[in-house]
Amino acid sequence: MKSTRLLCLALFAPGLALADSNHYVYTLLNQASGNAVQAYVQGPNGHLKALAPVATGGLGTSKGLGSQGALTLTKSGRNLIVVNAGDNTVSLFAVNKGQLKLMDVEPTGGLSPVSVTESDGLVYVLNQGTATVQGDIQGFVNFLGELIPIPRATAPLNGVGGIPVEIKFTPDGNGLVVAEKVTNVIDTYLLDERGLPKEILHQASAGKTPFGFDFDPKGRLFVTEAVGGVANASTVSSYSLTKDLELRLLSKQAPTMQTAACWDVVSPNGHFLYTGNAGSGNVSGFKIAADGTINLLDRTGISGTTGGHTIDTAMNLDGTFLYVLSTGNQQITTFRVAANGKLTQVDIAGGLPAGTSGLIAR
Repeated sequence: MKSTRLLCLALFAPGLALADSNHYVYTLLNQASGNAVQAYVQGPNGHLKALAPVATGGLGTSKGLGSQGALTLTKSGRNLIVVNAGDNTVSLFAVNKGQLKLMDVEPTGGLSPVSVTESDGLVYVLNQGTATVQGDIQGFVNFLGELIPIPRATAPLNGVGGIPVEIKFTPDGNGLVVAEKVTNVIDTYLLDERGLPKEILHQASAGKTPFGFDFDPKGRLFVTEAVGGVANASTVSSYSLTKDLELRLLSKQAPTMQTAACWDVVSPNGHFLYTGNAGSGNVSGFKIAADGTINLLDRTGISGTTGGHTIDTAMNLDGTFLYVLSTGNQQITTFRVAANGKLTQVDIAGGLPAGTSGLIAR
């Protein structure tokens, strides 16, 4: 499907990743006075060095977005795409050895964009909507430094007030997944060869308050379940997906033993899963079994602590470091990841403003 889609849309085919031994981390400052991306370069010991913030050309909200995927990197690492929830736009950056250059800013066609995803030049933005306006998704082509809206590449969510929190392409690029935390629904969108939604399924989540999610290299889906913020009640469920994007439950409501597990990331090798537990200020690590089921790495459910309100997680490309964003203390905590998945804190990068949201790394 990808080759056909590329032909039909004349998508820009990014080149190979830049030859660069450094790792980079990006977060969105999300300020109402003017949104900006804060980039960091990471040294071999895991310490983060802040670069100068770069304006997105849009506006933030100065409040947490309560979402996962506010920023995304293209596979080559040559483009960064971010949402501007304060003025309903999306921004495209060129990336060169961690340095950012703003290329384009476009309206998202909806209200409150909170998450963005990219696959092979095709970009989709999740517009959260409001309590009275239904949210939707909108597609774009990333072509020669511009985000070009695709006619009819839009589709509604399950209903009004579902509060969707993340959109992400399936690993094969043939579909999209959205989690809606209030209605306990997981939406899937099967795409045609032009990248347009052709089949939509609204499926019940295995647990309450589905929030962030990630895929492993085998295409299995791991979804956090905040369970309404009930103390020590958070869970994670894993699924396989059929070719029509129907969910097949693998591991039902595996407990984190912590509160408000809302964000998660799968290690690049597919062996481990880490959840950011907003209510507990910590991280839970899981071992992913061959059949896609999961079990805690630490009996207590605490694999690492952040000392703040944990709100997002990310890993670098080789899986050697886990980065965790937290509010209250306004920082990014870096953990070294051992071969057995155990975490050791190695750095804290502080000084971020209230409202900072989203985390991505390579």
